Amino acid sequence: MPFPTKKLLLASSCYLIVSPAIAQQTAEAPTGLICPLPEFDVIQVPVQAVEKDSISISSRTTSIEKDQVAVFRGGVTLVKGEQKISADEIAFDRLKAQINASGTIHFQNSGVNVFANQLSASEADNSTALADTSYYLADNPGHGSAGKLVITADGNLALIDSTFTTCHGEVPDWQIKASAINISVAENQGEAYNARLELFEVPVLYVPYFSFPVTNERKSGLLEPTFKSSGNSGVQIELPYYLNLAENYDATITPRYMSKRGLQLLTEFRYLVDDQFGQIDLEYLHKDDEIQTNNDARYLWRYQHIGNFSENFRAHIDYTSISDDNYLVDIGSRHYNDNDAYLYQLGELAYFGENWQALIKLQDFEVLGNHTPSYKTVPQVEFSSVTPLGFFDASFDVYSELSRFESPNPDLVEANRYHIEAGFNIPITTPAYFFNSEFKVLNTYYDQEQVPLGSELEESVTRTLPKVRFHGGVNFDREAEYFGNSFTQTLEPQLQYLYISDKDQNNIGLYDTARLQDDFQGLFRDRRFSGLDRIAQANQYSWGLTSRLLDEANVEQFRMSLGRIVYLNDSNIAADDARGVAADKSSLAADLFVRGNEQWQFSGNIQYNTETDTTNKSQVNVDYRQSRDNIFQINHRYSRDVSGVSIEQLSLLSSVRINPEWQFVGRFTQDLQQKRSLESYAGFQYESCCWAVRIAYHRHINSNVDSENFGIENRDEFNSGFVLEFVIKGFGGQTTTVGTQDMFNSSIFGYKRPYFLNN
Repeated sequence: MPFPTKKLLLASSCYLIVSPAIAQQTAEAPTGLICPLPEFDVIQVPVQAVEKDSISISSRTTSIEKDQVAVFRGGVTLVKGEQKISADEIAFDRLKAQINASGTIHFQNSGVNVFANQLSASEADNSTALADTSYYLADNPGHGSAGKLVITADGNLALIDSTFTTCHGEVPDWQIKASAINISVAENQGEAYNARLELFEVPVLYVPYFSFPVTNERKSGLLEPTFKSSGNSGVQIELPYYLNLAENYDATITPRYMSKRGLQLLTEFRYLVDDQFGQIDLEYLHKDDEIQTNNDARYLWRYQHIGNFSENFRAHIDYTSISDDNYLVDIGSRHYNDNDAYLYQLGELAYFGENWQALIKLQDFEVLGNHTPSYKTVPQVEFSSVTPLGFFDASFDVYSELSRFESPNPDLVEANRYHIEAGFNIPITTPAYFFNSEFKVLNTYYDQEQVPLGSELEESVTRTLPKVRFHGGVNFDREAEYFGNSFTQTLEPQLQYLYISDKDQNNIGLYDTARLQDDFQGLFRDRRFSGLDRIAQANQYSWGLTSRLLDEANVEQFRMSLGRIVYLNDSNIAADDARGVAADKSSLAADLFVRGNEQWQFSGNIQYNTETDTTNKSQVNVDYRQSRDNIFQINHRYSRDVSGVSIEQLSLLSSVRINPEWQFVGRFTQDLQQKRSLESYAGFQYESCCWAVRIAYHRHINSNVDSENFGIENRDEFNSGFVLEFVIKGFGGQTTTVGTQDMFNSSIFGYKRPYFLNN
């Protein structure tokens, strides 16, 4: 049966269109060759030739040998599917289904660009081989050269006597030389055999075999090592290995060698199931060589989970346990600061209804060192509801709580607490003013166990208190002009009256209660203490005045607030705990914020006792943020009474971009009361297009933590050391800027980023 035909117009080049069906015919079958020869006006070409797997070749001249081999010369281009070859000369053997190219060759497909001097492609082997090549990956900055390069039908690369790098230039900053490198973009895997890593053409590491990812997709393999040192643990080397176990869970295993303490294993496991995310971390040191008196293992493990089971249920778990109190001071952990005094342990399940919600919570704090053990709630159940009343936005509110308090110290009192508060809330809010009213009754019942003889505490206590609260304010504004700029200036006075009847509560233990901050926002709270064990009597009014400047874009450029509480009877007078001075007014609380421009910002607050002319607390921050890499912050903190001790500290933090490659990060914290440094840090980071290195020196004060399990160890007052980290970009998918944010955060106090609208 003859082939169906279709007329094609001639062009100025020769064309060969061969389908797989035609290639399998005998020599007498049509070749599909189209040439602008004088004796042809139109040529008949089989329709089957124009197929998905067809080979299309164009050139300036062509010749055919024995109706089998077609030779194309001059600007030759061959296209088959997603593959394209440009060369000076291409010979096509129709019977063998083989292509040979020579001259200046450029091979392209969806995953790679290759330049070579010779090319051979075989339909039988379903592969393409090139000699004397240089290559570039399409979706990765990786490139290199090879004595021979083979490309299979599925796009995989096999490179013999090859190099791989992500750097540019004749002499790359780093490169891998290997006897063989296999790259599969589809499987996100590269394999190197007999490989050596060179830095600036200097061999630094030999590895018989290793694999690496070549895209941003996750893949199992080694991550960048980290080199550190510290006075507590000596020289430290971390070599993490990443395990891509499945699409929705993975793990990282990190051997950590410490010259003073031995080999530690760090593991991290993460999972993601629907709306559930979780992470399990374990840090384990079987034997600490630094401790001669105790052979027990030292460890830290942490489990975190957060997720929504439906539109209404939410779960949250964060639980950490530790082998001994000194673990963080001696060894350290990325989960907690070296100077943290407790570990947070929480598990809660919440349900959110339309007008109500419920919560069940288990909570504990593992206190480190010689401190009074904390109470834990096992459990605490909360219920709250808001029932609209149909006028204004008034509602009838109910909050109830059932808590069980236990302690690991058998000598401490344990208790059950039942609390309910119910009443009316009537908020009235407009752009010009607001006025909120509350009328509630608070009832609490305590069942206290193990009460010692002679204690003020009672086994059974019922406390009922009424609460009345009125809180209102007015917003005035006017147009103003300062420094040649137009602003909207506001004046926002507010006033609150609070009444809670007086009741002696010394017969109730302290389970979850502590004094709250007396800053400006605290002036308008309805209680002085967290928790419910103490509800302070109140017959008082609070006044406050705030003024703001808003620019034409409605961005706040200036804010100042001032206020205090005035007590109306003697039983409500507050005592200054540090000096025992009673006053009919609280400390004067002030808050100040100034935005100089988009880069500069000043903020500060103070609590000043006008009766004794003393400052109770204050904090001042000055921030300059020119860009992501140029940051400066100075802050001063003062507190007159923290467990009977005054604290005054000054901190400086800075990040400076020296040039496009180099950046400096520094931190310094000084204790002004004891005239000593608490922390110092200086780090430099070099980052090019294809790699980065970070070297830093740190020195910070050690915590004084004693442990019954591991004894009191003779530590230096300060812990110091260095950090050295390498990042090879494009190796493991890391192609973006490394950044220095973690250099800010790895400190005692960390970097408190200010709020900028242009962040």
